[in-house]
Amino acid sequence: MTKKTGLSLNPLHKNEAEIQLEKLRQQINEHNYRYYVLDDPLISDAEYDQLFQKLNVLESEFPHLVTSDSPTQRVGAAPLKEFTKVQHEIPMLSLENAFNEQEIVNFDKRIHERLKSDAVIEYCCEPKLDGLAISIRYEKGILTQAATRGDGTTGEDVTHNIKTIKTIPLHLLGNNVPQVLEVRGEVFISKTGFKKLNQAALKKGEKIFANPRNAAAGSVRQLDSRITATRPLEVFFYGVGIVEGAQLPNQHSGILKFLSALGLRISTFLEVVQGTNACLAYYHKMMQQRDILPYEIDGVVYKINNIKEQEKLGFVSRAPRWAIAHKFPAQEVLTTIEAVEFQVGRTGALTPVARLKPVYVHGVTISNATLHNMDEIKRKDIHIRDTVMVRRAGDVIPEIISVVKEHRPPNASKIVLPKYCPICHSTIEHIEGEAVARCTGGLFCPAQRKETIKHFASRRAMDIEGLGDKLVEQLVDIKLISSVADIYDLTLQQLENLERMGKKSAQNLLEQLEKSKSTTFARFLYALGIREVGEATAKLLALHFKTLPALKAATEEELQSVSEIGPIVAAHIAHFFHEQHNCDVIGKLIKSGVHWEAVKENKHQPLLGKTFVITGTLPNMTRDEAKEKLEKLGGKVAGSVSTKTSYLIIGVDPGAKFKKAKELGIPILDANEFDVFLKKFQLHLSSLTAKSP
Repeated sequence: MTKKTGLSLNPLHKNEAEIQLEKLRQQINEHNYRYYVLDDPLISDAEYDQLFQKLNVLESEFPHLVTSDSPTQRVGAAPLKEFTKVQHEIPMLSLENAFNEQEIVNFDKRIHERLKSDAVIEYCCEPKLDGLAISIRYEKGILTQAATRGDGTTGEDVTHNIKTIKTIPLHLLGNNVPQVLEVRGEVFISKTGFKKLNQAALKKGEKIFANPRNAAAGSVRQLDSRITATRPLEVFFYGVGIVEGAQLPNQHSGILKFLSALGLRISTFLEVVQGTNACLAYYHKMMQQRDILPYEIDGVVYKINNIKEQEKLGFVSRAPRWAIAHKFPAQEVLTTIEAVEFQVGRTGALTPVARLKPVYVHGVTISNATLHNMDEIKRKDIHIRDTVMVRRAGDVIPEIISVVKEHRPPNASKIVLPKYCPICHSTIEHIEGEAVARCTGGLFCPAQRKETIKHFASRRAMDIEGLGDKLVEQLVDIKLISSVADIYDLTLQQLENLERMGKKSAQNLLEQLEKSKSTTFARFLYALGIREVGEATAKLLALHFKTLPALKAATEEELQSVSEIGPIVAAHIAHFFHEQHNCDVIGKLIKSGVHWEAVKENKHQPLLGKTFVITGTLPNMTRDEAKEKLEKLGGKVAGSVSTKTSYLIIGVDPGAKFKKAKELGIPILDANEFDVFLKKFQLHLSSLTAKSP
């Protein structure tokens, strides 16, 4: 007999236990909702603890009745080896930023112009939390998956970690629960929680976190969810993704209230206002409260409240047209530049970085600041040893705003772009009109090594199956390879001794490496990773020059004689082949056995000059296969619809390109029409080829 539950817990009382468990879970979920969402608890903490203890005892007696959405299932699970990837069905977009009131006025003006309306716009205003964006999926009210934003299209599965956060319900409340509901929110750590977290770290002698945002992001991305469970994480929800089996309100504010009714926590500072003046009043009100809020915010967000107007406005690039983040001004301080170093990025771009006399800015000690590029240095007239005004741009990235020229010392010196890469000593390329200078040692430079090899091995390049990103990084880190040419020197013994690589996998990779040696001239050129030389440009170069020696010897003027190659791309190609390090690596690749058949000119290209765009899923072929067929006929395949598009080819579930093509009056071919179209030109080509001598 267990006194705490009042039940005689034996197999004869299984049904009674099941009823009691369900009742306890409902009670605890209701109290969680009152406490975390409404901030209006009905019982004391002690009474809540008693309910929770009853549930724990009962579940320990009947472990087979424990459900994944039980309030007890927040302690975390065994550590993962790695996060799996999650594809967002609806992309998680970022927001356009505004830093002054005029930008908000301009935003509102653009909205009116696009809506073709003079009516006052209704906005839903919310604080902009400084945390980590998250997407959570519920099926039949049960939390089934959680993912980070990632790059907006693909995130990481952090379900186990998200389940440990008490402000996130494992089971939605109410009777109006959608079959599928994906909600988007921001995970954060309060100011108090952050302080306690760092105090605990100091006591244990562990490294402290720089700021609450880093602490939140690091906590969500723990491979061991038991660690996440110890972190004071919270969440506010601000929108939805996929929704099935429910009709949502037609206003953004209504959707958020609907989420709240389901037990999902939304901001208590949510306001619906009319027009830009009211938006700006909300902004100033929140800025005044910023320092006394229990959590960090770095601005406010304005969203068109009317959902139909949101749909009409749509999206641009990676951001919606119907929303904007109005950022708070960053705190600014004075310090001095002690030195300037040049960092080389993974694409070869040189970024000047100022080494500063350490200074405290908005909770963080700053000792470095980006100078962006030489144009920015020239524009701001920045010298070494200058006194400068520093801020955290958008409250995140340290940036030099201006120079206090009155304080410039006599020994101040100009910042000079190096002639040679500080990492590999290859020549630095700085084309007139371009802000960014770059290292030309793409195949050799250690800073670019990993990305160069990953690109070289990719499917559209040398197509080396089995040589994935993680393996490339491992091979480089343990110094087994230092350039793309080294991959062909790998041995079975070297590979089979690697982590997570057995003899069979090693043998398979060696076979794929051998297979990849037989390629085409165009694929090889694309695989080299020459800046702005994509697949189409590589094919044009291969067709025009036909041999590698002819291409290497070409002048910039000769390169520009190739269709669609302008002076900038020609300069990139010339600089690449003029760098001896690159030629040495290419020579080693050829010596290793990389080869291709002689390029044959196709004189019969009936689609020459035509541009195609493909959208949706084609039933009879992949997009790559369709692209290859069109290019063989002389056609060009582009990624976006424009007035230059000759045809749009649509498959199943066409995207926004379909709508744009209709608006521009561009001919549209469905999958069946495209098949007929291809056959017609392929027969025409066969006929011409047969007549050729």
